[in-house]
Amino acid sequence: MPATIIDGKAFAAKVRAQVADHVTRLKDAHGITPGLAVVLVGEDPASQVYVRSKGKQTVEVGMKSVEHKLDAETSEADLLAVIDQLNNDPEIHGILVQLPLPKHLDEDLVINSIAPEKDVDGFHISNVGLLGTGQKSMVPCTPLGCLMMLRDHHGSISGMDAVVIGRSNIVGKPMAQLLLGDSCTVTIAHSRTKDLAELVRRADIVVAAVGRPQMVPGDWIKPGATVIDVGINRLDAPERGEGKTRLVGDVDYDSCAAVAGAITPVPGGVGPMTIACLLANTVTACCRANGLDEPEGLTA
Repeated sequence: MPATIIDGKAFAAKVRAQVADHVTRLKDAHGITPGLAVVLVGEDPASQVYVRSKGKQTVEVGMKSVEHKLDAETSEADLLAVIDQLNNDPEIHGILVQLPLPKHLDEDLVINSIAPEKDVDGFHISNVGLLGTGQKSMVPCTPLGCLMMLRDHHGSISGMDAVVIGRSNIVGKPMAQLLLGDSCTVTIAHSRTKDLAELVRRADIVVAAVGRPQMVPGDWIKPGATVIDVGINRLDAPERGEGKTRLVGDVDYDSCAAVAGAITPVPGGVGPMTIACLLANTVTACCRANGLDEPEGLTA
């Protein structure tokens, strides 16, 4: 029986609708409009596209969208001054500095200059520590999206055996913490893990976030397991024409889908959830800043 396809695009639309509904209630009941500020330094084409998409979706759900576009040569002091201004702006509830930054800027210093309660990317060291100790925090968007889809598909994932392939600070480590928070038994694996195939074969849930195209084949997957593919890799596709490429994940989709119980596709799986969860985090931050109940289903 073929795997159930977990449609991230459809699920992200559902999350955005929940966000828009909560934004309307915040405006009507409290006169509050959640505000998201995005800071872009330089002219990286991929970052520009991403920032435009964030701004468009922010406005579509009824939130205030602010963009600060700075030259690639912007000094660290000037960038920190912009962040300080946003930290002190009561109409801004979420701040995101688009990565990567130009090489002369210290990413850790910049991220940790954002007020933790406005850090909707969940990268600030305070939020990392809070998440790691099971306390209320801002949660990184991609792992949060993965958790939402797992909860939606399974209802409860308590007691399941989960393997996270990848140990990045952005996905792998926070994903493991979120799975632990939902009472999974969690192993963090990576490209140097011994007997990786055997480890993965025991897992009820496999989250692949290692950054290697099609690294996980179907014969690594336990029959009926749920596979969440975080990878977005671009491969040459000469069959589509000269210079053409195609997107693939970190798992070999066809062979894994033949064994798994459920799987996310690439594209159209985890990717759309990232911006949806950024919007959800902004609403959560707004509610916390104003002492209001957090929106149900939009937080970890």
